[in-house]
Amino acid sequence: MTRYDSHTSSRSTRDNVYQALKEQIVNLKLAPGTPLSENETSVSFQVSRTPVRESFMKLAQEGLVQVLPQRGTFVSLIDTALVAEARFMREQLECAVIKLACEAITPDALQRLETNLLLQQDCVRREDEDGMFRLDQEFHRLLFESCGKSNTWNAMSQLTVHLSRSRKLMLTDDHDWRHLYNQHREMIDCIKLHDADKAASIMKSHISLNIVDQALLREKYPHYFTNESD
Repeated sequence: MTRYDSHTSSRSTRDNVYQALKEQIVNLKLAPGTPLSENETSVSFQVSRTPVRESFMKLAQEGLVQVLPQRGTFVSLIDTALVAEARFMREQLECAVIKLACEAITPDALQRLETNLLLQQDCVRREDEDGMFRLDQEFHRLLFESCGKSNTWNAMSQLTVHLSRSRKLMLTDDHDWRHLYNQHREMIDCIKLHDADKAASIMKSHISLNIVDQALLREKYPHYFTNESD
C-alpha cells in the first residue's frame, strides 16, 4: 500500500507540474523561445527534478517544448504549419457542433453560454486578456459539451495548442475584442432561432479570423514563430 501511495503521489506531482507548465506556455506566460531549466523549474515548483524532467518530456511530445542537443531545452516557437492544420480541424468540427446545438440544445446549456457571454462582456470592459482568453476557450468547450461531444473537444484541444498560443497572442496584441464578443453573441442568437446554416457561417468566419491575424502577428513578433521553410 505504501508503494502504491508513493507512486500515486509522484504521478500527481508530475501531472501538476506538467499542467502548470502547459498553461503557462499556452497563455504565453512562458513565451516562445524561452529557455527552460530543470533546476530552476524544480526550485520554482518546490519539487525534485524527476517530475520536472518527465513534464518536459511530455510537453516535448506535444510539440510545446524543444530539446536541442548541446544547447538546452526551450519553449517551442509557434509552428505556422500546425496553426493552419489546427484551424482547419477546428473549423470542420466546430461548424458541425454548432449545427447540432441549433437542433437540440438544452435550456441549461444555453444558460451556461449566456452566463459565459456576460463574463466576456465584463472582460472586454476591463481589458482582461487572460480572462477573455479563458472564457473564449470555455465558450467553445461549452458548445461541444452541450452536444455530448466533450471527448471530441478534449482530443481536439491536444492537437490545437499552437493555434491556441497564436489566438492568445492576438488577444494580447489587440485589446479591441468586441468583434469576438459580437460573433459569440450572434452564435447564441442563431442557436435560439435554430438557424444552423447561419450559425455555421458565423463560426467559420470566427475561426478564420486567425488567418489574417497570424500574418500580422508574424510581422510584429517574428521571433515567436517558425520560419516558413522550417
